This record gives sequence, C-alpha cells and structure tokens, in this order.
Amino acid sequence: MARTDTKLILMERDIAIINEVSRWRFLLGRQIKELFSFPSQRACDRRIEKLTKNGYLEPKNILVGFPRLYFLGSQAKKLETVVRYSTKQNLSRIDHDIAVVDTALYFIKNYGVKLENIMTERQLRAEDGFGIRTHKPDFVFSIRGKTACTEVEFTAKSKEKFTENMTTNFMNYDHQFWIVPQNQKKILALFNDTNMANSRVIYWEIIASHVRPKK
Repeated sequence: MARTDTKLILMERDIAIINEVSRWRFLLGRQIKELFSFPSQRACDRRIEKLTKNGYLEPKNILVGFPRLYFLGSQAKKLETVVRYSTKQNLSRIDHDIAVVDTALYFIKNYGVKLENIMTERQLRAEDGFGIRTHKPDFVFSIRGKTACTEVEFTAKSKEKFTENMTTNFMNYDHQFWIVPQNQKKILALFNDTNMANSRVIYWEIIASHVRPKK
C-alpha cells in the first residue's frame, strides 16, 4: 500500500501503472492488462476507471480509429514516486508508439525479458540531459548478461541516416532488433544493404499476431 486519500487507496500496482504510463508516454487499456497481469480486461478496466476518476490517469480519444489512450493525470504528477518525462506527444507517431509497447510485450512474452530490465527512449534521453541530441532506440533491454536495442521502423529513412543508426547500435549493444512490416520493401532493402553481425529483422506482423487481440 503506497498512499491513502479520501477517494482511493493507491496500491503498489497502481503506482507501477502510473510510472509505466509516464515512461512510455501513454498506454492502452489492453497493454496495461498484459503488463500487469490482470486476470481479465474487465478487472483491468475497473481499476483504470478508478485511477481516471481520481485524476491519476487521463484518457484521451485523440484520433479516429485509435483506441483510447491513457496519459498521466494531474494527480499523478504530484506523486513523488512518479518519474516525469517530457509531456510532448507527436500525433504522427501514435501508431508507432503503440507498436513500440506491443513490441516490448512481445519480448516479455517470448524472450523472457523482465519489464524492470527495459529502458524506454524517454528514459535514455532523460539520462543524456540537455546535451547534444543523439539517436536513441525505441527501447533497450538486458537479458542473460547481454544488452539489446529495438527499433520499430514503419517509415523509411535515408540510407545515410539508417546506416548511422545501425552503426551506433552496433557499437553500443550486443544485439539489435529491427521491427519492420513485410510490405516495407525499401526499409528491408536498407537493412540488407547495411546488415551488421548483431542485427536481426522481426516482421511486425509476427509481433502483432502474438500481442494484439484477434479481430
């Protein structure tokens, strides 16, 4: 038990949920369910509703066709146990950012990665402070004494930028995973041209089939 107020008793899991929302920018309800092993989506939604009503989460319906997103609420920002990162959100990246969390879920489920051993792009940038902005992967993780980075790539970059990012990852991590849709032939061609010993492509469709609800 972490905190008591007149409306809601915040449990340790609530604090953990709020912190995860902060470090990923936002989360979907189904992602919260999986990350925190709720027994059902209904049970998860009931807890989310309580956190929302008490101002710890803020739901937003930002774009047509996207599910509701949960951001930090005003009360969450007052909690000393919550680490706050930049609140800026690029609307053009929402689909990408949802996919990043889904990719993290894939690695948790299929590679045995622990949530606490994942560092998000926001955390990596916070560690850099206000220095020169350099490339950061979407998230990094450690497992069995090795480090790995993950890049969710839905839009092709220039060959120079792609090569620069892959080279930086090669120098900094033991493994690098590139998550690419099968129909993105330009990105796959760039990967094949630049391929390095520690790099591997995982098709986005494989990840989606493991973590997204069946339609």
